[in-house]
Amino acid sequence: MKIDERHLAQLAAVVQAGGVTEGATMLGLSQPAVSRTLAMLEKRLGEPLFLKGRRPLQPTPLGRALADHGQAILTSARKASSLVEGFRHGRTGLVRVGGTPFFMDALIAGMVAGFQNSLPDVRVEQSYGYLSELKAAIVADRIDLAICPIDMLEEGSGMHFQELLPGRNVVACRVTHPLLLKRKLSGPELLDFPWIAPPPGSPLLADLRSLVLSLGATETKIRYAGGSLTSAINYMKESDALTILPHSVVFAYRNDRAITALPVEIPHPERALGLLRRSGDLGAPAIEAFSVHLRKSFENLRHLIKRHEQSVIWGI
Repeated sequence: MKIDERHLAQLAAVVQAGGVTEGATMLGLSQPAVSRTLAMLEKRLGEPLFLKGRRPLQPTPLGRALADHGQAILTSARKASSLVEGFRHGRTGLVRVGGTPFFMDALIAGMVAGFQNSLPDVRVEQSYGYLSELKAAIVADRIDLAICPIDMLEEGSGMHFQELLPGRNVVACRVTHPLLLKRKLSGPELLDFPWIAPPPGSPLLADLRSLVLSLGATETKIRYAGGSLTSAINYMKESDALTILPHSVVFAYRNDRAITALPVEIPHPERALGLLRRSGDLGAPAIEAFSVHLRKSFENLRHLIKRHEQSVIWGI
């Protein structure tokens, strides 16, 4: 015998509420409609569902057993409704974000944590890559958003880019580096010290090459390569090595008082750190909520950097 799940759900509501009127109200149905459902169900089963003359209504053993199944249906339906409601308002879902390694480690990971403090049921999957890899991942629908520096987005790329922070790279070193003691620093002196190679394929590496060429050289002393951001910083802290880092990354580590920036300009093209996504792509609400959170976080970071540079001489 096949029993309509909706009938079981109505039975469960009546048992839970202790009356037909109350159960109907719980479900948003009319009392006569629920009464008809229960009468029809009893007729089909050939057994009573409630003990006669009892108030509030008390189910028979069969009524109780069927109501338990109906309760499971009600619970599942409520969870599904809650899931849909959460999805529509960006409180649940999946965000797949990719980005350049140093930015993701120094800045984005903390912003993800802040986002999930408010929306803990949104899952964030993070991956690494540089511009060409990130664009390919967006096209292949492996990620929803990319966070990366761009100097120019070619027309007709099918991508939309929204600036988050001006792109500025600096020469980073430990806070006790000998070059910081010089009253006037000349560029060629940078070549007297060892260097940490930025990641292959990164704008940082391209900027190091531009800096070396601008100093009239073709190569520099690379002493360490292939490490993560954390390993590069730890290496710098224990040596006189220099490296190229994003201005915002060095700023993010200011409270550690371990690394800083040398007062030298790096020749590099105008670029910006921003959000890259497919043009016209209306992402899921959770993706939009995450995008809004990133924009607000970077706006706050922009103000912090400006205020800090107005109060101290740093990386100029």
